[in-house]
Amino acid sequence: MDAPRILIVEDEVKIARFLELELKYEGYHVTLAYDGRSGLQESLQGTFDLIILDVMLPSLNGMEVCRRIRQTMETPIIMLTAKDDTMDKVMGLDLGADDYVTKPFAIEELLARIRVALKRKKNLTHSSKPLSINGLKLDLEQHLVTYQDETVDLTKREFDLLRYLMENQNIVLTRDKILEAVWGYDYLGDTNVVDVYIRYLRSKIDEKYNQKFIHTIRGVGYLFKDE
Repeated sequence: MDAPRILIVEDEVKIARFLELELKYEGYHVTLAYDGRSGLQESLQGTFDLIILDVMLPSLNGMEVCRRIRQTMETPIIMLTAKDDTMDKVMGLDLGADDYVTKPFAIEELLARIRVALKRKKNLTHSSKPLSINGLKLDLEQHLVTYQDETVDLTKREFDLLRYLMENQNIVLTRDKILEAVWGYDYLGDTNVVDVYIRYLRSKIDEKYNQKFIHTIRGVGYLFKDE
């Protein structure tokens, strides 16, 4: 079995080389890029299992690189930043990043995040059969959501959350289960992120189309139900 291929986009040469050596020691194939434009070019032309992407990059910042990557592919992205700013994290996640690590970080933590992201990628189903519930359709192959044939514009995280809810129709899901399945890790105890994204989905689907798909089970979690 081929070792996973990882692209590191990091302009600080010492950090990039350190990560390269550590990841190679763990058995990964590693490619380096030192600015945003070359990182974007590498990501679009190569075949990578995961991308480690710094936020502060010359020529093209990491947020814009992430946004452009997400226009064409779903490769897991872990963003690195010197800022411990909640808004930066929310912006990165909204643009499609899978995870966020703040510098300075312990290499063991980053390696654990990498393993989780790769495991989630491996566990994704490849079924091309769309999910369809009461006029709401989710097409995995085209990464498209529609209601009564009208396109619903969702971020990657919202899409993943809706997919998980629809795949578990009529099953009560706790916040912890949703976090593990959609975010892939404990999110450092910030379980209210689930509530935030549930609100996003409700505003874009339930409230917009006057439907009641997502139900709150008080003290437990959420239930996706076709009424």
